[in-house]
Amino acid sequence: MKLPIITLLLIAISLLSLGACHKDTKSSKTFVLVAGAWQGAYVWQSVKAQLESKGQKVIVVELPAHGSDTTSPALVSIDIYRDKVIDAINTVNDKVILVGHSMAGMVVTEIAEKIPEKIEKLVFIAAFVPANGQALLDLASTDSLSQLGPSLIPSANQLTLDVIPANRISIFCQDGSDSIKTLLLNNFRVEPAIPFANKVTITSVNFGAVDKYYIHTTQDHAISLNLQNRMVASANITKEYSLNTGHSPFLSAPDQVTNTLIDIMNQ
Repeated sequence: MKLPIITLLLIAISLLSLGACHKDTKSSKTFVLVAGAWQGAYVWQSVKAQLESKGQKVIVVELPAHGSDTTSPALVSIDIYRDKVIDAINTVNDKVILVGHSMAGMVVTEIAEKIPEKIEKLVFIAAFVPANGQALLDLASTDSLSQLGPSLIPSANQLTLDVIPANRISIFCQDGSDSIKTLLLNNFRVEPAIPFANKVTITSVNFGAVDKYYIHTTQDHAISLNLQNRMVASANITKEYSLNTGHSPFLSAPDQVTNTLIDIMNQ
């Protein structure tokens, strides 16, 4: 028995719709975002909203003693940071795209070493990328072009590091709007010092096996482009990107960060 033409058209449209739904589900990933030093989870607000509007899932991790977290700076280390993020990743059944900014490059490196099977892609945004046995201080001490080092103010007990107030915007987000600069200053808090001296241990079997991507920030005053390039040169990076921004592009140019992360997701 022949079916009416209208019925055949409706069936065809239904099948196409089902195929499209299946494609959207397949392309949905989970991004785990980790902020760097002197910043907190709040910096990812715009990127998180944009990624979610594109159908992605997003987890923003607040590191201990950062943002609104009240952990004492005396109790934190790179391993403590690592374990906090791993706990968040373990709530996800599938692999994740792990993104670390600045100091969090040290953290995500340790995570990729610990649970490489859970990391689909590792993304560094203006971040430290250590070699085996290196600490953040080892890398930062070689960056003669950074404005950050001369602006540091250690606490009397050496547990925290402050930044000269007049230099905070120039270092972290000189290209941000007035409202973004106000947001950054209002949420600024001193940084735990202990993790800066913690050395990482990584292997080619674990960390080396994860696909790695680096997003350069060409107008960076905190981690110079020179140091970014030197770290990337020996890190076996799968693909590099460049944004013409300061150190915090998720604040000054969130659209560019979101689009770059989507491009990395689709690689």
